[in-house]
Amino acid sequence: MLQNTGKLAGCTLFITGASRGIGKAIALKAAKDGANIIIAAKTAEPHPKLPGTIYTAAKEVEAAGGKALPCVVDIRDEKQVGDAVQKAVDTFGGIDILVNNASAINLTGTLETPMKKVDLMLGINLRGTYMTSKMVIPHLLKSRSPHILNLSPPLNLNPIWFKNHTAYTMAKYGMSMCVLGMAEEFRGQIAVNALWPKTAIQTAAMDMLGGTDVGKQCRTADIMADAAYAILSRQKDFTGHFLVDEDVLRGEGLQDFEQYAVQPGHPLLPDFFLDEAPESLAKQMEQHGATPAFKPPSSSSSSASGGPVETTFDVIKSVINEDVVKSTQGVYQFDLSGEHEGVWFLDLKSGAGSAGQGQPPVKADVVMTMDSSDFSKMFSGKLKPTLAFMSGKLRIKGDMTLAIKLEKLMSRMNKAKL
Repeated sequence: MLQNTGKLAGCTLFITGASRGIGKAIALKAAKDGANIIIAAKTAEPHPKLPGTIYTAAKEVEAAGGKALPCVVDIRDEKQVGDAVQKAVDTFGGIDILVNNASAINLTGTLETPMKKVDLMLGINLRGTYMTSKMVIPHLLKSRSPHILNLSPPLNLNPIWFKNHTAYTMAKYGMSMCVLGMAEEFRGQIAVNALWPKTAIQTAAMDMLGGTDVGKQCRTADIMADAAYAILSRQKDFTGHFLVDEDVLRGEGLQDFEQYAVQPGHPLLPDFFLDEAPESLAKQMEQHGATPAFKPPSSSSSSASGGPVETTFDVIKSVINEDVVKSTQGVYQFDLSGEHEGVWFLDLKSGAGSAGQGQPPVKADVVMTMDSSDFSKMFSGKLKPTLAFMSGKLRIKGDMTLAIKLEKLMSRMNKAKL
């Protein structure tokens, strides 16, 4: 775990959706420094299915060493937000940090999504984030260390993140667009950043999406709290960044991430909006006993092409077999940049082999990093791996002998007339 440094001592944090989950975890992390926490959330009475209220969260904050101000706030309600902001200023003398954590999710397609759900997601994720920021910013401008941190993803415009749940993606990306715009608008005055988890986080929302068995594939909210703490401890000139929790903590010197796992040693489920395709996420959830609430359409129902990389992997799939697996015994991961960026895998270690988009099913023996155009050239025989490596076009991490064995597979592919 990231150690507290005391940098948030005396700071006042306004956190939306802080009665449970990631919002509460961030509140408790800051409270250990002696921070003041405004718990702005809707739950005042115990919920039959969801844990915690603003008042139980306030008690935990105070037990951790902070001061708490619980406020009943629906961030779609302009008056409630305004009243809570004023109450925070009256109580603590100002606001130093805003964490826009409150969010709504509904992973359904355009025809299946009622407008009531669309309005809910846009009202909370986009409008609520924008409005809360607008009301808090005048107070942040008076702070010596002002920050806005939105819990929203990088703006990944790959269509796969739109086709199955357009409304949710629009709403969630709205939070990220607030970061993009406000970071530039208030550059030099307020730090505005986004934070997103690399893996699924065990929360009530995650249980809703994958059932109770999905928990073992998750990390705890502590990893997001630690990453948020690291970001909020920086100077206000650190702004306009779309950050991933694990990357932030690696930058802080952390190497052991098993401590954040709900079930150490168990394969983790990558989160949305990064490099893992929705189909792969659903499959991985099912493989480990979870029941995804979303079911992406099969790839056969889509006419969209994944480009030359997908074409290359189609040929790879056609030539791998048990003999290739037996002679290779390695798992490859390809981190591709450029026009067709993404992560792909080739498992030549088990069964008859497998290949596809996303992280490999087990830890890769070798990771090959290169431009997507060079990847296509390499597998079509136009660029030898050894030459690519020596010229700096290919970076290899792991077992070098497996990289050499890969040339045999390329020879098979060329015979298949890639």
